[in-house]
Amino acid sequence: MFNKILVANRGEIAVRIIRACRDLGIKTVAICSEADRQGLPPVIADELVCLPGFKPADTYLNMEKILQAARETGSQAIHPGYGYLAENEEFAVGCSESGIVFIGPDPMNIHLAGNKLKAKERAVQAGVPVIPGSGRGITSLEDAAVIAADIGYPVMIKASAGGGGRGMRVCSDRGVLREEFPIARAEAGSAFGDPTLYIEKYLHNPRHIEIQILGDRFGKVIHLGERECSVQRRYQKLLEESPSPALDDDLRERIGQAALKVARSINYFNAGTVEFMLDGNKNFYFMEINPRLQVEHPVTEAVTGVDIVREQIRLSLGEPLEYDFSSLPGRGWAIECRINAEDPERWFLPSPGVIECYRPPGGYGIRLDTHIYQGYQVPPYYDSLLAKLISCGPDRKSAINIMLRALGEFTIEPVKTTIPLHKKILSDDLFVEGAFDTGFVKKFLPDEDED
Repeated sequence: MFNKILVANRGEIAVRIIRACRDLGIKTVAICSEADRQGLPPVIADELVCLPGFKPADTYLNMEKILQAARETGSQAIHPGYGYLAENEEFAVGCSESGIVFIGPDPMNIHLAGNKLKAKERAVQAGVPVIPGSGRGITSLEDAAVIAADIGYPVMIKASAGGGGRGMRVCSDRGVLREEFPIARAEAGSAFGDPTLYIEKYLHNPRHIEIQILGDRFGKVIHLGERECSVQRRYQKLLEESPSPALDDDLRERIGQAALKVARSINYFNAGTVEFMLDGNKNFYFMEINPRLQVEHPVTEAVTGVDIVREQIRLSLGEPLEYDFSSLPGRGWAIECRINAEDPERWFLPSPGVIECYRPPGGYGIRLDTHIYQGYQVPPYYDSLLAKLISCGPDRKSAINIMLRALGEFTIEPVKTTIPLHKKILSDDLFVEGAFDTGFVKKFLPDEDED
């Protein structure tokens, strides 16, 4: 067992990891920027290293300083959480060269999954369907125009080196492609250091389904079921649930096995997610692999009883997976709402400031992952996620009702949050019926162009 783990992240995910370590009897080291000095992670960790500066580049993305902090505190491992350095191949290699365990996938997994084109090639080789596309990187507008015409409009431009909505553009015709291609290329270069793009056929309002996977050092890879992630805005998820109301038992089995084929094709290790698009005819297509812990992992934990962060640590110690998804007892239905410091009524403008009134929800079926408290100063420098509210019930209707009750209790003032939007979504007839897709949220944002 590790004696000490450095948590190379901030906010609610840092709190989540620190608590998992404490459950295992492992001491923790938190790192923080000057802006996060009064946050919850520094309070609950055993040790703290404050990195000078406010910007992520100076703090949470500063590989040299983080590795130095790990060495100086005697940390045997680093957990990167999600975002920041979690999918950074160079950082994973740097940990290994420093004699520190990177709690996550192997560098080669990160390399293969991080390049979306290479990941698609592996999926094709594994016999898993993919969305029709260019199949190679594109760097010129002229090349893009030829390929888009061959695929047929509308098409989607994507960054080959990353995801999260950056570099993504929907192009309905050649004119739009000419406008959007240079913008997407510049955005991809800025976000990922690689301006290479690729093109796929655009699926109009599909569903977004992802499969949680785990792999050990003995070649065993399992999945923990699916998550429904179709409630999103500008390719950013707002609400997730497990299981998905779109899948029947047969489709659930087939998409789960497809995820395992892709994962095994790259000898996947530790925790990760294989993502798919599902069209209106129930055809699914591989989209990408995320080689890290996902924001929405709590819904899978709620319905399987598996502590995924604990499993990440256990797997990094070389322990085997001694169970399968089929051997886990079903635990009903779970929903997660991402509570962000944004104003949905004003085009999701960030809402930093001091939380003067904070009343968290509780009761049966509720889990709250957060780093905030009354008097907390929401900084303007980082992602706006304040909390993840998770409800769990014996069935979907119960999970929805429990979530609505909890959202009604949840008070964060005067900072604007996405709580009112979540109430509208969960009360909507189409959502209650399970009849929604990735275009669903547009109905609540009539003045916003989602494309």
